This record gives sequence, C-alpha cells and structure tokens, in this order.
Amino acid sequence: MAEGHHHHHHHNLHRSHHKKDDAFTEPGVILTEPTIDYRKEEKHHKHLQQLGELGAAAAGAYALHEKHKAKKDPEHAHRHKIKEEIAAAAAVGAVGFAAHEHHERKEAKKKYKESHHGKKHHHHF
Repeated sequence: MAEGHHHHHHHNLHRSHHKKDDAFTEPGVILTEPTIDYRKEEKHHKHLQQLGELGAAAAGAYALHEKHKAKKDPEHAHRHKIKEEIAAAAAVGAVGFAAHEHHERKEAKKKYKESHHGKKHHHHF
C-alpha cells in the first residue's frame, strides 16, 4: 500500500448480511429478513423465459435463412454454412436460457404458494 492510503473496513454497513443475534447488532434493533415478492419474481422469470424463446425462434429462423442462402449462392456457400452453424448454436443457447428461466419461474411460483400457506385472496373488483 502506498503511503497515505489506508483502507477503511466498514463491517456493519450491510446489516441484512448479519444474523439477528450478531455481535454487531445494537441493543433494541430488530433485524428482519427482506421480504421477497414471489409473484413479481415469477413474472420477471416468465418475461425472461419468453425472451429466451423469442431469441431461439429468431436464431433458428436466421439459421434456416443462411442454409437456404448456402444452396442459392454456391460461391459463398462456406460462409453461409458458418453463419448457419453460429445461428444454430445461438438458438440452442437461447433454448437453454429459456429452460433455465422456466425452472426459476416454477421455483418462484412454489415459494409463493408456500409463503401463502393455501390462503385464498379474493379480489372482488
């Protein structure tokens, strides 16, 4: 460390990372777990899943487009086949991302149901 430069460690800045009985907790301070809106989380993952599906469709369509161009343009067929393979790989990656987000969405839905313990919310308007 250069002279005159000192690192200051602030161990108690992020209280949410400490347990309720942590030695850093001041008397009278009650720490609660952050509340998570699982419905909002579920919608977020649904949106990302849909983006993954859209990306997969777009990349798949582009791969087919390049495959068609490779047949129609024999002079540049190699270039088109490379583009086709890259687009196909992107489509596979997008499908994997969509599947991951689908799993995350199911987890959020499960946690939402667990957090409400079967309580029914009647919205009349």
